[in-house]
Amino acid sequence: MTGSLPMAVSRITVPILAALLASCATSRSAYDRTAAADTIKHEVAEIVAGINAHDVERATKFDAPDIVSMESMRAPSVGRAAEREGLSMAFKYAPSWHLQLIDETVEVADAGDMAIYRSTYDETGIDHDVPMIHRANFIAEFRRQPDNSWTVAWSVVCAQQRSHPK
Repeated sequence: MTGSLPMAVSRITVPILAALLASCATSRSAYDRTAAADTIKHEVAEIVAGINAHDVERATKFDAPDIVSMESMRAPSVGRAAEREGLSMAFKYAPSWHLQLIDETVEVADAGDMAIYRSTYDETGIDHDVPMIHRANFIAEFRRQPDNSWTVAWSVVCAQQRSHPK
């Protein structure tokens, strides 16, 4: 009789474990990484549109409260307020500042909780009445929030070249 109890338990336990494992595998694979990447690309398009419109609120609406922003030749800024202040100053200093995305890639983690966004863009403006351009790289980590929205946790902008006449 005691020999049959483990067999009975295993007959019940094995199907339950199999169902639980299948459920976990389904929930992991059911997360639509392509849709997440599309959402992130849409958010970056909104950020770029905000920058091009010189609209600080729109340009930072996907920033996490504790975002870390790093750019060539300046110390990192930490927090949404610092990011907004920096953009406000940039908009005043460079009223003709404009970005144009060249290419972009989004890699979403298997778990669907974070993603890395990478792009290249051209940055244009006018300096002393001379139209200028340079190319830059942009990389950012997006984190999925409990409500399934995405926020920018950190970002890095790195110029590929010095600004030069267009």
